[in-house]
Amino acid sequence: MDHSFTSAFVLLLLVLDPFGSLPIYISVLRGVPEQRRTRVALREALIAFTVLALFMAGGQHFLSLMRLSERSLEVAGGVILLIIAMRMIFSGSNEMYASDGEGREPLIFPLAVPLLAGPSAMATVLLLASRQPEHLWTWAAALSAAMLVSTAVLLGADRLRHWLGDSMVSAIEKLMGLVLTAVAVEMILAGLKRYFFDAS
Repeated sequence: MDHSFTSAFVLLLLVLDPFGSLPIYISVLRGVPEQRRTRVALREALIAFTVLALFMAGGQHFLSLMRLSERSLEVAGGVILLIIAMRMIFSGSNEMYASDGEGREPLIFPLAVPLLAGPSAMATVLLLASRQPEHLWTWAAALSAAMLVSTAVLLGADRLRHWLGDSMVSAIEKLMGLVLTAVAVEMILAGLKRYFFDAS
């Protein structure tokens, strides 16, 4: 399954799921002083971007080190995305990343990792980089664009949720989950096709 900048951008945006994560953003940042929320949000987004960029840049070396094939990674990545998509469609907000209510300022956990740079996002950038390494700068640009959108949503979480309403946020998350389901199935089928019919 080959990608372009646009398809990679949409895929990464679906995986990062900024709109579906609005309730968690609000919950985690509620205990942070208002004057520091922008700085904290930007810092966590930068950490998440750095983690994903490292996974993207070192993807091929990681596969070689672990003796993994691109086909197995494609199928595994599709399975992970399918699980994430199912949870987006059939559940409410992502409770596993909810704040513990202690009101302390987040550092890396849970905003940067695993909310933004979670397992599905890591698997996705790793897959992009290993599947078409000659387009690494294209994937880096797509990751940058997707992270910018996610950061904008993070910065405006309170205003967006107030403007859209809980029902609209939920509807957007389920719609993104539906699209992500189709992407995940396509990834699994592409990996299986390469395994059975494109023997190396």
